[in-house]
Amino acid sequence: MQKVSKELAIKHGLTAEEYNKIIKLMGRNPNLVELGIFSAMWNEHCSYKSSRIWLQTLPTKNKYVIQGPGENAGVVDFGDGDVVIFKIESHNHPSYIEPYQGAATGVGGILRDVFTMGARPVANLNSIRFGSPNHEKTKYLLNGVVSGIGGYGNCIGVPTVGGETEFDECYNGNILVNAMNIGVAKKNKVFYSIASGVGNPVVYVGSKTGRDGIHGATMASAEFDEDSESKKPTVQVGDPFTEKLLLEACLELMQKKSIVSIQDMGAAGLTSSSIEMASKGDLGIKINLNLIPCRENNMTPYEIMLSESQERMLIVLKKGKEKEARKIFEKWGLDFAIIGQLTNSKKLELEFNKKNVCSIPIHSLGDNAPKYKRDFITYSYPKIINHDSDIEKLDIKSYVKDFLKFTFSVIKRGKIHEVASVFTFGREDLIPDMFIPLIEGINSENNDLNKLIYYFKRHIEVDGDMHGPMSMEMLSYLCNNDPSKISESALIAEKALLARISLWDGIENEIKTKKNHYEKA
Repeated sequence: MQKVSKELAIKHGLTAEEYNKIIKLMGRNPNLVELGIFSAMWNEHCSYKSSRIWLQTLPTKNKYVIQGPGENAGVVDFGDGDVVIFKIESHNHPSYIEPYQGAATGVGGILRDVFTMGARPVANLNSIRFGSPNHEKTKYLLNGVVSGIGGYGNCIGVPTVGGETEFDECYNGNILVNAMNIGVAKKNKVFYSIASGVGNPVVYVGSKTGRDGIHGATMASAEFDEDSESKKPTVQVGDPFTEKLLLEACLELMQKKSIVSIQDMGAAGLTSSSIEMASKGDLGIKINLNLIPCRENNMTPYEIMLSESQERMLIVLKKGKEKEARKIFEKWGLDFAIIGQLTNSKKLELEFNKKNVCSIPIHSLGDNAPKYKRDFITYSYPKIINHDSDIEKLDIKSYVKDFLKFTFSVIKRGKIHEVASVFTFGREDLIPDMFIPLIEGINSENNDLNKLIYYFKRHIEVDGDMHGPMSMEMLSYLCNNDPSKISESALIAEKALLARISLWDGIENEIKTKKNHYEKA
């Protein structure tokens, strides 16, 4: 077995600091299998290490929300004992590398997430973003992604009923592929992935394991770069017809009340599914890797654990239900294997060729995964004026300070169009058509937008050749009340305003032209 080092850990997508943390959590240096498992679980795709802090700030609870984030899919009550079960997932990087299969396997994954919770999937939707229509790769990517999403769903009998598609040059090298599936189930028949019951059998069902998409989750967490296309072998190839068989077999078994917990083998394959089930139940899990159904010879523990072969499930059964469950899956022509059991060790323990090849504390892979609060820039918006009476009370020096701070923070980010838009807010006729879609961080439903519009309409008004009184007061302050400087600045400001108006008129015409082009296309 290859010797593990810091350099090897870095090649697995871990940082030197993360490698040191692994050693500290385990009390020793990991072997190759253990390193691979940590790399799979500690990437962005599985641990959300850069986004979890922010995701946890979002509202996720409501009297209608039965299951929020943390399960295979979300569950919302819509009355009469029925629930809608849904999953939304991005498959950006795989779809960029191999558009058809990348998008198709993304759909396959969310379908499994939905029916593992006891729902029959009924509809797919999507939200996809591509680069400029004139970009050399846009047509290729668009055709592949749309075909992949629709094709996989059609084969399994779940149509794509809606979605949205947009084009912008900012997506030329970084497309966004978001797929969604919706299923329906009875409120009292929802299944979860929380494992329970020490000694309960752990069962592998579905397709055999191959050398598919190894480190696929790590790849999906990486940056888009010039080497992205060389990573095509890490993109899995799915089989929707096998998925259909798996769906029907799982739903049939669910009617038998034999399942304790069930988890899709998606990102990170057997690694993620086994760890998530055990950790949620605060238990351990022991697996004999020699019992895993493999379609390729001489697969190593590393390959078995990290394979992302599609159309597979991990199930914890009630004791005594093994024979009944096996009969169902074999009837549907699917593999069925009892591969291990739940333990009270709170460890992931793997056996291969009668040797212990892995022993990792379960919670070190999930709860103790790194969390990062990445650097970001915030805007310091000018003070809000709500009423005419407040205008008289405005501290002009304070306003100018806040305004300049805001402006420079925008410039620092390189968003020059935002700076220009700030200075042209007074053009009411352009606001609905142009400013709302162009300004980041502000939308039409945000009350701050209306306040900001009011702010600039009242304070940077231009009526013919006359500036508004507040504009003149600001100008005087900035020019230290020097008449010559005020006069000179006023002329420059007038020219600048006319230039900005001309600029935005041109942009408005360009937007209208593109809109007409897209509508005709």
